[in-house]
Amino acid sequence: MIDLRSDTVTKPTPAMRKAMMEADVGDDVYGEDPTVNRLEQKAAEVTGKEAALFLPTGTMGNTIAVKIHTEHGQEVICDARSHLLNYELAMMAWFSGCVARAIPAEDGILSWNQIEGQIRPLGPHWAPTGLIEIENTHNMAGGTVYSPSAICEICAGAHERGLKVHMDGARVFNASVATGVPVSDLVSATDTVMFCLSKGLGAPVGSLLAGTAEAMARGRLYRKRLGGGMRQAGVLAAAGLIALEQTPKRLAVDHANAKFLAEGLGRMRGIQADASKVVTNIVIFNVAATGLSSAEISGRLKRLGVLMNGINDREMRAVTHYDVDRAGCEKALLVMAEALSGSTAAGA
Repeated sequence: MIDLRSDTVTKPTPAMRKAMMEADVGDDVYGEDPTVNRLEQKAAEVTGKEAALFLPTGTMGNTIAVKIHTEHGQEVICDARSHLLNYELAMMAWFSGCVARAIPAEDGILSWNQIEGQIRPLGPHWAPTGLIEIENTHNMAGGTVYSPSAICEICAGAHERGLKVHMDGARVFNASVATGVPVSDLVSATDTVMFCLSKGLGAPVGSLLAGTAEAMARGRLYRKRLGGGMRQAGVLAAAGLIALEQTPKRLAVDHANAKFLAEGLGRMRGIQADASKVVTNIVIFNVAATGLSSAEISGRLKRLGVLMNGINDREMRAVTHYDVDRAGCEKALLVMAEALSGSTAAGA
């Protein structure tokens, strides 16, 4: 199977498996796992933050960040298509008692001008703003990337008003490669940042939340409340260290393969794919004019050996990663053409 459903499907590399087998471990809830401690220190260095916290999932990281920065009854400003709002089971409400102030943003990238007009002070009729959240890269907008200047402008404006900024940086290493800017510079103005080890970086499990030492100390307590105390987690952290050290330098290959896919898809009748907007490893394309739903196309692809998901009836998503090389992408395009061959709108 050629699996383009997500970069979460990557398998651990031989180096990761070896590191996991040989990892020094201890009880992380007691702070005694040396491999977890090394990973957290490395994550703090990479992000330029005081401290970091190892977590099983990115959703847990975002949930903890919202809790750290807000009080019950506040609003969180975010993009209308953000992962935080749409794909995390309403955790900002369930765990933090907050609601979203969702702003529709072109390509998923919020500007300070958009945000400033939605900030609400404490008053007798509305929920005040408690936090601003940005997503970099933006998943459902097709892996789009914030410019460093846009991030700095948002953070400066927020801090002037006494507000914090959290970055959902699940794929921030992809953003770094796409912009040529180190992760530490991209996130320097944010108060917290979460990034995933288990997406493009290829580790089997894990995410990191980074921020001030005080915030991470509080976050450790929230992690325990959410069931994230993993005890001898060094076997997982060992793979994460390999991911941080080895994988970022090859993410450009994934980006090139994604653009290659988008260019090939864009040449197929009935498919709308704009390769010029593909800057990282996510391709979102419209299939409405094929005469088939995304679910129908997905089913045909699966029978032919390619896995690719629809995100609604009209759109599909392909995500490149190191387990699918250029030859795999070429085959996926041939299979897509075959899958569409029974559709009149596809020109059969």
